[in-house]
Amino acid sequence: MTALNFGLIGFGYWGPNLARNFGAQENCAVSWICDLSPARQKQATASWPAARTTGRLEDVLEDPEVHAVLIATPVSTHFEIAKRAIEAGKHVFIEKPMTHTSAEAQALIELAEKHQRVLAVDHTFLFTGAVRKMKEMLDSGELGDLLYFDSVRINLGLFQHDINVLFDLGPHDLSIADHLFPVKPIALRAMGACHCGQKHENLVYLHLEFENGMVAHFHWNWLAPVKIRHTLLCGTKKMIVYDDMAASEKVKVYDKGIVVSQLDQDSLAKFRVDYRVGDMVAPKLDQREALAAEAAHFADCVRNNKTPLADGHAGLRVVRMLEAAQESLRKGGERIVL
Repeated sequence: MTALNFGLIGFGYWGPNLARNFGAQENCAVSWICDLSPARQKQATASWPAARTTGRLEDVLEDPEVHAVLIATPVSTHFEIAKRAIEAGKHVFIEKPMTHTSAEAQALIELAEKHQRVLAVDHTFLFTGAVRKMKEMLDSGELGDLLYFDSVRINLGLFQHDINVLFDLGPHDLSIADHLFPVKPIALRAMGACHCGQKHENLVYLHLEFENGMVAHFHWNWLAPVKIRHTLLCGTKKMIVYDDMAASEKVKVYDKGIVVSQLDQDSLAKFRVDYRVGDMVAPKLDQREALAAEAAHFADCVRNNKTPLADGHAGLRVVRMLEAAQESLRKGGERIVL
C-alpha cells in the first residue's frame, strides 16, 4: 500500500478534526500543518509533534513528499489555495463549500482534470450511516416516488464573520439532497433575515422545486435556543425521519401514507382519502465516524486514481444552488431558475 503524506492548511475549527482522522488512516501521515496564526502553530505542534508547522503555504507545496493537501480555511481563500496546490502537483481535499462562486469551482475542476489530480469536497454527511441507509432505500424503490424533503438545521451560533448561515450550514443539507435525489432542482426561492447588527443573514428559508413535482424545504438558523438536526423524507410508499441529534435510532422508517380513491370519474371534487398506518422500523446503521470513512475514501481515490463520491462536480452543483439562493435573498425571495 502506497504511503501518503498530507499537508493540512488551516488549524482552526475544523482542521484538528481533519488531522485526527487523516492521520489515523493506514499508512498515512499528516506531515505538515500550515496556519497563519503563531498560536495555532504552537497548538498544532503540541497536538501533532511529528508534523512540521509553518505559516507559509509554499513550505507545504514545495515539499515533494506531500501527496495531497487538506484545505480547512475560510471559503474566500479556497480557490487560490486549491489552485496553487493542484498546479504544484498535489491532490486536493477541500472543506465545504468548495468555493465562493461557481466560476471558481468550474475552474478548479478543469485544472484538476488538466493535471490529473484528485479533487474532493468535504461533504461529510454523505459518509454517515444515516445518509448511506437513506440512499440505499431510495435506490431500491422502497420509499416509492419522492414527494418532498424537509430539513431543519438550527442552533445558537456559531456566527461567521465572512459568510452567512446559507453558506455555513446550507452545504450540509444541499449536498445530502444532491446525493440522494436522482433528479435535480429546476428553481428556488430564498428568504432570510439579519439580526444583531450583522450584515450576513443568520436565518434563511430555502425552497427548491424539481421537474418531477417534488419539493424540498430547508430552514437554517444561527439564532435558535436549541440545536436541531431534523430531516423528513416522504415517499408514496414509506416515510423517513432522520434525527441526527438522537443518541440512537437516528433513522426511523414509517410505513405510513395515504390512498386516494376516485369515487366519481366526472367530478374531481368527489374523492376519498384513506390512511395507511403500518409499522415503524429503525434500521441498523454503520456507526463508523463519517469523517474517518471519508478520509479512508479519499486516500483510496488518491492511491487508485478513483473519482471521489463528492468530487468537484458535486461541489459545483452545491455552489450553484448557494449562488442562486443568495441571488434570491438579494431580490427579496424572487424565484430563480436554475
